[in-house]
Amino acid sequence: MADPVNRGARDLQGESAGRRGRAVRVPEAKVALSTASVYPESTATAFEIAARLGYDGVEVMVWTDPVSQDVDALRRLSDYHGIPILAVHAPCLLITQRVWSTDPWVKLTRAKAAAERLGASTVVVHPPFRWQRGYARDFVRGVWRMANETDVRFAVENMYPWRYRDREMLAYAPDWDVTKDDYRHFTMDLSHAATSRTATLQMADRMGERLAHVHLGDGTGSGKDEHLVPGRGNQPCGDLLESLAARGFDGHVVVEVNTRRAMSAAEREGDLAEALAFTRLHLAAAASVGR
Repeated sequence: MADPVNRGARDLQGESAGRRGRAVRVPEAKVALSTASVYPESTATAFEIAARLGYDGVEVMVWTDPVSQDVDALRRLSDYHGIPILAVHAPCLLITQRVWSTDPWVKLTRAKAAAERLGASTVVVHPPFRWQRGYARDFVRGVWRMANETDVRFAVENMYPWRYRDREMLAYAPDWDVTKDDYRHFTMDLSHAATSRTATLQMADRMGERLAHVHLGDGTGSGKDEHLVPGRGNQPCGDLLESLAARGFDGHVVVEVNTRRAMSAAEREGDLAEALAFTRLHLAAAASVGR
């Protein structure tokens, strides 16, 4: 298998040669690996891969892996591999309903405390499920209250309607389209945008300067949340990255892809290297050169 990092470097050199007379300006944004991207491998494996491939950091998905729930263990992994923890994803998936309590506000409080202790600048949170009625009613106000108590950003993530055959269920409240509500910061997930069949760039425009965090994964617009390696679906992954670079985006871009079907550790690592090369290639903007 061809080395995707070297292939990405060659592509970048070719593109640079095609931009004669122009320089490339790279924003302050860091590129991180979500620990969910190595599933079914462990959280510890994600740190190893992120360090080996040259990611700037990791986003910790807090889920059923005990290490992901243990702040001290995460700090040891970060120190050992020399890879910072840039974000904490609160345990708000269906499979994590009992992780860090069954009370969703306790989950967010613990996520905030973990981010503060680990030096992470962002907590990623999903909007509530519709059956979490009390939580949903106070969610917007509650997230603002928590955001006012810390320097950590609470970045609320766009979701999607659930579909089965020709039926659609609105599973999230106040809404899966988080731009319909007033949040201080947003997470833009491109795979979720594909699943919701949303115009991705228009949603990013609605988020505007409040777009603080990106989950980079591709999709085809099927009913599944695919999280493909960027470039393998039909989402404007490259266009979004280039637009962020043009405005000097200083948040985080997190590679969050599904590698469960990888037939080997080498194939999984190759996919994650390809995703990193794609991100670095496109997270740059042309700048005028003085003559």
